[in-house]
Amino acid sequence: MSTSPPAASQPAATTGSAAVSQPGTPPATGVPVTEWSRPGPAKREQHHDLLLGLGMAVAGMIGTELARGSSPGPVDLGMGAVEAYVLSAAVALPLCFRRRFPLTVLLAVSVLFFTTGERVPWAFGGNLVTQASQFMALYAASAWAKDRRRMKLTMVVVFVGMFCWLIYGFVQALHHDTIKGAKQGLLSPYVSYVLLAIALNVLYFFGAYFWGRTAWGTARQRHELEQQASVLAAQQAVNARRAVIDERLRISRELHDVVAHHISSIGVQAGGARRVMEKDPDAAKNALAVIENSSRTAVNEMRQLLGMLRAADPDLDDEIGTPSAKEPQAGADRLPALVAVVGGEGLEVGFHQIGRPIKLPETISVSVYRIAQEALTNVRRHSTARSAHVTLRYIGDSAVEVEVIDDGRPKHAPVGSRLGHVGIRERVGLLGGESEIGPRPVGGFRVRARIPLQAAPGHQVADAAPAVQAAPEVEENA
Repeated sequence: MSTSPPAASQPAATTGSAAVSQPGTPPATGVPVTEWSRPGPAKREQHHDLLLGLGMAVAGMIGTELARGSSPGPVDLGMGAVEAYVLSAAVALPLCFRRRFPLTVLLAVSVLFFTTGERVPWAFGGNLVTQASQFMALYAASAWAKDRRRMKLTMVVVFVGMFCWLIYGFVQALHHDTIKGAKQGLLSPYVSYVLLAIALNVLYFFGAYFWGRTAWGTARQRHELEQQASVLAAQQAVNARRAVIDERLRISRELHDVVAHHISSIGVQAGGARRVMEKDPDAAKNALAVIENSSRTAVNEMRQLLGMLRAADPDLDDEIGTPSAKEPQAGADRLPALVAVVGGEGLEVGFHQIGRPIKLPETISVSVYRIAQEALTNVRRHSTARSAHVTLRYIGDSAVEVEVIDDGRPKHAPVGSRLGHVGIRERVGLLGGESEIGPRPVGGFRVRARIPLQAAPGHQVADAAPAVQAAPEVEENA
């Protein structure tokens, strides 16, 4: 064996380090990883490895020919005068499978690496392709081995073998006194050669090992990030669904408040009509007319939200739980009171009404109030706005529009969960309207919702106001 190529071996220091460095852990974590196995290479990566192995084999033969030509004396080409070329190509060919079978490739390349150094030392020492092939095999084993325990054992075997080979070369060089020099330094030529060879081999083998280990850790961290992104996306989807269903349940409670008094009125009017039917037929007819009007209004308002209630996700029923006690009723006519409550403490809120006011169906009236309430809440919680303005527009007898604008910017980069906006769009969509939510070109933010008062295709809108007035309402907290 020739000891001249310093990158030919690996000292025993690697053995001790391999037992401490935990090859099965990502860099700088110190946490053993047993639950994750790196996926195998893709077809494209296997194709690249095949081209790499073939290219390195050709380059190895070319390197051997160049080493032969640059040799100062005659060289032994081995058996059949082709052994040097065959071994130079053979040491690189296993790299065609370096990511599919990394440990097998490492053992094969190491054996051929040793054989080349023993059989044709002149080609071994002067051919960088042979040195690079061993480096790539070490890297691939550390980066792609799925069984980290087997990888650790294989590394120890290879490193100890290379160390023993290196020590054998040192002994042979000392025995034959092949290392000579002018002795101009502090150390003898032999000691200087030994120290230099050990240092270079440590850098060579440890560099390949830790580089591959870092690549394995990076792949694992990328896998974890992808898993976390998937979990976050799933949680976001669940939160969005829950926001929609929470809004639907709140609307269903409001529907109860809107319709309950119609049913109560029907009962009262029916009882009165029964009592005066014989004595006062005209009064009985009037009572029946009130019953007819109230029942139609109640039916239309229930139809508006019945489809939404049917669409509720049963999988989330257990998570949502029992609805809380019903909230106080609100309506479009309570917007000035809402503005008065929200304003103050650094936020000036104005109110403006456009158009001739008309009596709104109660589901629409409540929705107008809730939309303005949610928009103003977002202004106070998530915006730097110093002023906001609420505009209520009556567009003839065809539609009503509520708009909330402010002059602020988001307080933080992630502006809340935006689930309130999901609820607004859901509410407006159920009523057959259209919504616009987003930043204004001149600065600030706008929430605008237009709700039709007449039935649109696929939607049912309530008829005229009921004959019996609703019970007194209590203002909600903004």
